[in-house]
Parts: sequence; C-alpha cells; structure tokens
Amino acid sequence: MNPQKRYYDFNTYLRNIFGCRVQKITIDAGMTCPNRDGSISRGGCIYCNEKGSGTGAHGRGISITEQLEVGKAAVARRYKAEKVIAYFQAHTNTYAPLERLAAIYGEALAVPGVVGISVGTRPDCVTPETIDLLASYTRDYLVWVEYGLQSAHDRTLETINRGHDFNAFRKAVTMTAKRNINICAHVILGLPGETRRHMLETAEKIAYTGINGIKIHLLYVIKNTILADWYKKGRYRCLEKEEYADIVCDFLARLPADIVVQRLTGDPHPHELLAPQWALEKAATLKRIEALMAERQIRQGDHAQQTP
Repeated sequence: MNPQKRYYDFNTYLRNIFGCRVQKITIDAGMTCPNRDGSISRGGCIYCNEKGSGTGAHGRGISITEQLEVGKAAVARRYKAEKVIAYFQAHTNTYAPLERLAAIYGEALAVPGVVGISVGTRPDCVTPETIDLLASYTRDYLVWVEYGLQSAHDRTLETINRGHDFNAFRKAVTMTAKRNINICAHVILGLPGETRRHMLETAEKIAYTGINGIKIHLLYVIKNTILADWYKKGRYRCLEKEEYADIVCDFLARLPADIVVQRLTGDPHPHELLAPQWALEKAATLKRIEALMAERQIRQGDHAQQTP
C-alpha cells in the first residue's frame, strides 16, 4: 500500500508489479446480457440502459485492436502510461461461445503493450470451461475477472432485477479463486431500500470470500431506465455527496488492507445523467473521500473482521 494513501489503490498495485504507469483501456466487444436477451429478463437491471456501460465502438465497426491502439495513444498522452490492460466492460463478457471468447481475448492480448486483460461479467455467467480459458493466460499475463454483485442482500438483488442471488457470487468466486485469476467485486452504494447498515453489511459479507479487488460505485440515475421513472415519481432518492463519502470511508474500513481498490465512484456520461449532478464531479468526490478518511483517522482494514 502507498503510505501516502489510506487505501490500497489500483495504480500503486500495478506500479508494484510492472514498475511503470499501467492504464486500463475500455473495450466494447459487442456482447449482450442474459438479463436483456430474454434468458433471464428483457428489462435489465433497473439502473442500466441498453448500452450496458459500453462505448458503442463495436456498433460503429471499430475492432478490438483499433480500440486498443487508439486507447494506448490517449493514455500515453494523458498519463504517460507505458503499458495497458484491455478491459472488456460493456455488458457480460463471458456470455458467448467459448470459441468467440478465445478469439476476442486473444485479439486483445496480441496487441503490443497489452500486459493483461480484465473481464467484466456476471457471477452466474461463468463455467468451468470459461475459467479454464482465462486461467490459460495467467502464465504470461495479468488476468482479472470483475464480477458484478452490487449488493450482498438477496432482497435488494430482487428489487433491482439483478437476476441472481448472493450465493451465485460466492460460487463464482470459489471457482475462480482456485485458478490464479484475480477477482474484483463490483458493489453499488445507494441502492433502493438499502440503509447505511445494509451497505456496510455487504462489505463485511464479501471481505473474506476470496476477492482480490473492489469497485465501489455510486448509484446515479441514467435517462431511459426503470430507475429514472422511479426517480421522476419520487420513489427513489439519490445519496448526497457527503453522505456517500462517509459511507465509503466505513466501507473501506471493513475490507482487508490487501484488497485492491480499483474504483471509489463511477463515471456517468454527462448527456445520459439525470441525477445527482455531483456524480460528474469525480475528482472532487475522490478528494473528499480521502480528506474525510484523514479527518476521521480511518484506513482500509481498520475494522475488517473475519466472521464464521
């Protein structure tokens, strides 16, 4: 951990491994999701639109190689990044035949300067064969799987139309952790019906499941979603910035100090965002979280406790 940070940030982790600045580049591989194609549902999660956090690059005919080459040039200019990780973000990136997965992962790893892949997916969309494929890359590359959990509470998962329960996450983590693949859990703070206690219980429940990393997201309201309708009708209230920062501090304190913090808030597209507007102030939000941790003398791991 960087002694100047009160949490184990992703940049420090990567620099410790590669000795230089490494940046993730988002890839849109044209995937879909079982929560949209009818396998589970057609409505998707209540906060997700049809783009599924994607850039739309695949739909515009831009290949994975082209996306990476453009991304490499951009992060070299902005961050002086020397190496990159291909991040398959849009929708569910293990939800396809194994041959297609091998092709898209292989294309990304063949691009010069790519030192690893990070695959965003759902915990109910991995098989032993998928894990075998990902594990085959670990000898030569850094491999992460990012499981979208969002909450450890089954009632919440049902409310947001997630389509799986917490046990699906635990099973996926157990299967993945045996194969030298790093695991990042995605959680969302501010989900409908959840109190501060619910959110901190999620931290406690996932802390010792075997995950290696965490992404913490603010639930913001995107246009043309079910959540947007709820917000307009007064059925949903967004967290305030100070409220969010305070919960993040306590969330981190409940995670072991060796879990890599890949994200502390999200990046909404300005033209899609309905509320809250402070979600666009990412730099200010991160500064407030770090300042609040210092004010409260909190560090990641301070209240981590393994429960039976």
